[in-house]
Amino acid sequence: MTRVLFLLAPRLHLLDLAGPAQVFSTAADFGADYALDYLGEREEIPSSQGVTLRARLDWPTFGGNDLVVVPGWRPARPVGRAEAEGAAPAYPGFSAATLERLAAHHGRGGTVASVCAGAFALARAGLLDGRRCTTHHDLQDELARRCPGATVVRDVLYVEDGRVITSAGIASGIDLALHLLATRHGPGFAARVAREMVVYARRNGDERQASAMLRHRGHISDVVHRVQDVIDARFTERLALAELAAAGRVSERTLTRAFSRAVGLTPLRYQQLLRIERAEHLIGHGSTVEAAARVVGFEDARMLRRLRHRADPSRSVVGVANRSTLT
Repeated sequence: MTRVLFLLAPRLHLLDLAGPAQVFSTAADFGADYALDYLGEREEIPSSQGVTLRARLDWPTFGGNDLVVVPGWRPARPVGRAEAEGAAPAYPGFSAATLERLAAHHGRGGTVASVCAGAFALARAGLLDGRRCTTHHDLQDELARRCPGATVVRDVLYVEDGRVITSAGIASGIDLALHLLATRHGPGFAARVAREMVVYARRNGDERQASAMLRHRGHISDVVHRVQDVIDARFTERLALAELAAAGRVSERTLTRAFSRAVGLTPLRYQQLLRIERAEHLIGHGSTVEAAARVVGFEDARMLRRLRHRADPSRSVVGVANRSTLT
């Protein structure tokens, strides 16, 4: 079982918490083995939106596969205003003992994530020094000032660096959580959760912010969505056009026409685009081109190398569009 613990600070933003919590809860509904816990330094945690939450006070035993998420909270003073002498700091966050536990979890191999102002807690725990990170666009300058040892990446949804994942404001926590599902369970599973939540699936902010699933799911064709569900879940396999047409319950000709109209690509171009993006992710996390090519379903690395070296990967599927399967 993977435990997901949300570390709650007073005046937290509800969506910073509810977004990723819903992602992991929905993943559990679909069979992934997640257990959610909510931890605070006091039992009653007032939210910025007026709802009071209850939290546990004792830290559970954590393993390296577990995740701690720090949702953001409303600062105690307007951003950018200097702290008066003796005034409470804008981002008090948590006690030194809690921050030590947070750092210790990461030190034992665990993953730590933040949403919005939660990045300031990670900074105080020493987890951002020497790492790339991000936060809400209104808070980026202050984070850079308070944590000069970090590289603040501006205007991205989220950044992952050494099992420390930071995301931008509010709803970007959903994107962060979907990225973690895609990494752990594959893009098909993440897409299924995203569709159940009626949101788009996104990728690491270090890569293209808009993944193929994001760019090509903004249509209302049920037939095409059904076929995309199959491709998303099985994009590494040989998928014949006839099989995809059967999944959409239409003819091959009708599917090709409907898919091209809704998505702007043929089904096979869309499948190959998923392969390329997944391969880029693997390569960016240390895989060789040859290994990444095999993982995503290419018989060898030649096609992947050819496509990766083209200026625009999203258009690098010409030349294979008329094949009946991808190999």
